[in-house]
Amino acid sequence: MSEEIRNVIIIGSGPAGFSAGLYTARANLKPLLFSGSKWGGQLMLTTDVENYPGFPEGIQGPELMKKFRDQAVRFGCEIIDEEVSAVDFKKKPFEVFVGSPLPQGSGEVYKTKSVIIATGAETNWLGLSNEQRLIGRGISSCAPCDAFFFKDKKVIVVGGGDSAMEEALTLTKFASEVTIIHRRGEFRASKIMLDRAQKNPKIKFMVNTIIMDVMGNDKVEGVRIKDKRSFSANKSDESEREIAVDGLFVAIGHHPVTDIFKGQVELDEKGYVIRKPQGSEPTSLQMTTSVEGVFVAGDVHDLHFKQAVTAAGYGCAAALEAERWLEAQD
Repeated sequence: MSEEIRNVIIIGSGPAGFSAGLYTARANLKPLLFSGSKWGGQLMLTTDVENYPGFPEGIQGPELMKKFRDQAVRFGCEIIDEEVSAVDFKKKPFEVFVGSPLPQGSGEVYKTKSVIIATGAETNWLGLSNEQRLIGRGISSCAPCDAFFFKDKKVIVVGGGDSAMEEALTLTKFASEVTIIHRRGEFRASKIMLDRAQKNPKIKFMVNTIIMDVMGNDKVEGVRIKDKRSFSANKSDESEREIAVDGLFVAIGHHPVTDIFKGQVELDEKGYVIRKPQGSEPTSLQMTTSVEGVFVAGDVHDLHFKQAVTAAGYGCAAALEAERWLEAQD
């Protein structure tokens, strides 16, 4: 157990976490950031990033995140590439556990005056055999990020909610043809979003259809699909067939990385951290949670924008507010 009481511990290492690390380091708070064993967030799964300001020629996702990390380290942010296994926000100073929680386990515990939660959210993938291998090579979960790369190409969007309709509509600005595939017979999307998609001449629909796998060696070349009804009818695989496409966009939702925060801060019904602003005046804190001294930043609370640049902005805001809060405590 480390007896040192840190000013701030940051949990998470995407754009929000590293931005918070940069700003708290420049404030001389000597932050400690737990990046996890797979640091960098969702951008580590992205190849070309062309919509992050300051890179007019684009940049590879992993390269961008390395720049984030290097800049935070340059100003004094200490980074440990380990997973946080538990937290205790019910006592002061707060405790952050790495490894098996004490006293039964063999892990370590770190004490801190404040915490910034920046663990992000992860895409709900389909679980196909070739899916992970082709992420960033034609498989994506973000049309605003990657639609440009599918100009005059045929793509598929998987999903049945508003997110799927939004992804499809965004893709029609570039792709020649967009097919929405849904495993059910009816869509969950709101009527207004479904109407917009149905009125777009570039969008086609396939319902009661399951994607069995994605095809391609170095890039997506097609998908293998099957009529869902043939499963219940106990038929042979005659309904299974391949269709040629250039891209596959998965829009079946995200899940926040918040398991370790259950019972520690207030979460919504989907598991996202609830941001609880402390007032409406300009000097009030906006990035606070249900626990005073615990701040939140990025996709772990943001269900709306889910962009790297907004996550970075939230990380900056949480860092500035943590600094102000710590000054007020002193």
